[in-house]
Amino acid sequence: MKEDGKMHKVLHSVHLWGIAVGLVISGDYFGWNFGWSKASFWEFSFAVGWIATFYVLFALCFTELAASIPQSGGPSAYAKRALGDLFGLVTGYLVLVEFLLAPPAIASALGGYIHFLFPVIPAFGAGIVMFCLLLLINLTGIKQTARFELLVTLVAVFGLLFYLAFLVPYVSLDRIPPLPEVSSISWNSVFLSIPFAIWFFLAVEGVALAAEEVRNPARDIPIGYTAGIFTLLCLAGLIFVFTASVVDIKEIAELDYPLSYVLQKLYGNDLVWPFVFTFIGLFGLVASLFGIILGNSRLVYAMAKEGYLPTYLSKLSSGSLVPQNAVLSGGVLGIFCMCFLDTAELITISALGACGMYILSLVSYFVLRKKEPEMPRPYKAPLYPVLPCVALILGIVACGSVCVSEPYLALGVLGFGIVLAFGYRFNQKRKSVSLL
Repeated sequence: MKEDGKMHKVLHSVHLWGIAVGLVISGDYFGWNFGWSKASFWEFSFAVGWIATFYVLFALCFTELAASIPQSGGPSAYAKRALGDLFGLVTGYLVLVEFLLAPPAIASALGGYIHFLFPVIPAFGAGIVMFCLLLLINLTGIKQTARFELLVTLVAVFGLLFYLAFLVPYVSLDRIPPLPEVSSISWNSVFLSIPFAIWFFLAVEGVALAAEEVRNPARDIPIGYTAGIFTLLCLAGLIFVFTASVVDIKEIAELDYPLSYVLQKLYGNDLVWPFVFTFIGLFGLVASLFGIILGNSRLVYAMAKEGYLPTYLSKLSSGSLVPQNAVLSGGVLGIFCMCFLDTAELITISALGACGMYILSLVSYFVLRKKEPEMPRPYKAPLYPVLPCVALILGIVACGSVCVSEPYLALGVLGFGIVLAFGYRFNQKRKSVSLL
């Protein structure tokens, strides 16, 4: 084993595009449709538009941070530099909530897709097996991991284009209800659907967690990240509108395999296309599950190096230089959560962590602009300070709405965070006393 070693710098912008899209693309295959169980078509549309706008603005600011501070801790590293150790810990914890709870949600859906293809295979067991298999592939090294992620992401994007092409003959905009008056919109329903709108884009910021393994961060991070965001915006918009124009949205509002169901409804059980798509769709879920495992392991590694987590999690394996303890620990926790929480709950908790992290990252952005104006910034977000202010306001409202919609889950996330913060403070005091 090798501790405190340096990771291989092998990633280029195309790998980062693959990681950015791969992290998120499962959100097009499942999860977002739960929003229609909380809201009408237009109410959920408002939530998706709101969140899409936020992600575009946030991405511009986050790209500046990632290119200026290319460290594996990502948001945790930015908050520590801007706000100090405690905020670095809190931000890292929120990213951990997002990145450790998203994989079991994706694994659950992956099991559902496999069960759709082969009904004899139980969905839960299939999800667990695939989760473990992807954990093992993540242990082979970053170069092999990035290549695999790029391959499955390309196949997953092709799968979505395949889906859209087969929907075209059936698209009828008459299925979409007319735009309602503002007074008739239930804003409570809009807020309740926000976690599932976030699922369309959740974890795209994970690109920053692989920053230490990027060959030229100043050039490759802005190109890879912005290209990824643009790709995801286009795919999300097309999937949302096309699906609503061919099927009753309430039919798919609580399915783990909505797109496969739509194709089967349109083409029947006799044709092979729904099953071909479902097979391709597995690559979309694999891409996100695989990429998020990569991201959460790098975050755990970085937080362990900073002393926020036990140091054994920062050890690198010899040869491949992979933080194997971090990979395996995240996997064990993910499988544990899979056993006790359903898909919608996992998505909501992930969204809670993400929203908190977005707010602290934007606060760190403002502080670093004031505190370190001379820091090298290979990329600068436009329209400062208006653009980040709008992003911060949208992020605060989104976070508040998720907390209000699921208060018990929010309290659970807050409670674990408080325990972690007290534990860190106690450990720091004990270390300072032992040095006296």
